[in-house]
Amino acid sequence: MANYVVTFARGFGSGGKAIASKLAADLGIHCYENRILTLASQMSGLDEKLFNEVNEKIRTNGSFASLLRGLPRSRQYISRNEKFVSDDKLFDYQKQIIENLADTESCCIVGKCADWILRGRENVVSVYIEAPRAFCVERTMENMGVTEEVAHATIAHTDAYRADYYKYYTHGNYWTNPVNYDMTLNSEKVGVENCVELIKAYLKIKNLI
Repeated sequence: MANYVVTFARGFGSGGKAIASKLAADLGIHCYENRILTLASQMSGLDEKLFNEVNEKIRTNGSFASLLRGLPRSRQYISRNEKFVSDDKLFDYQKQIIENLADTESCCIVGKCADWILRGRENVVSVYIEAPRAFCVERTMENMGVTEEVAHATIAHTDAYRADYYKYYTHGNYWTNPVNYDMTLNSEKVGVENCVELIKAYLKIKNLI
């Protein structure tokens, strides 16, 4: 069977990353998130000669996957307390990595405008995970060990950053627009486990698994 990709966009604290990780584990595929940013950052810091050498090695080996899997996986929440500042070069490297992953392996990709980058591909399913603020606050307090006030502020700042990021790199599209996605799920009402099962059921409907 041909490879497939499930992309995830998510509100902070909604459990989107946990759902993506659980889905990937159940399907026996890799889940990529911040390692894409790490590799893209490393690539954007290379001079043109070194970058060409890296590209040549990637063409020889077939994909970015081996490089990504060699990077450490973040075990903590990554929140954005700063305002969004564009970096077109960095985004271009992320785009190359995401497109290469979609061409070469089945995987889950969290964030990074992956749904937009891979739009129109028959082997891609895009999912948006959201939940009421109270649910997200409770999960953030538990996972980050912070106060309710800090949790509220973290959610507000991070979601604003994600919205600005998405709007800029998709040329005006809105991050939470349900038309962007195959599925939009409320993780409080559906539950993390059931979200995973629903996505797997949809993949079967699409004849991807």
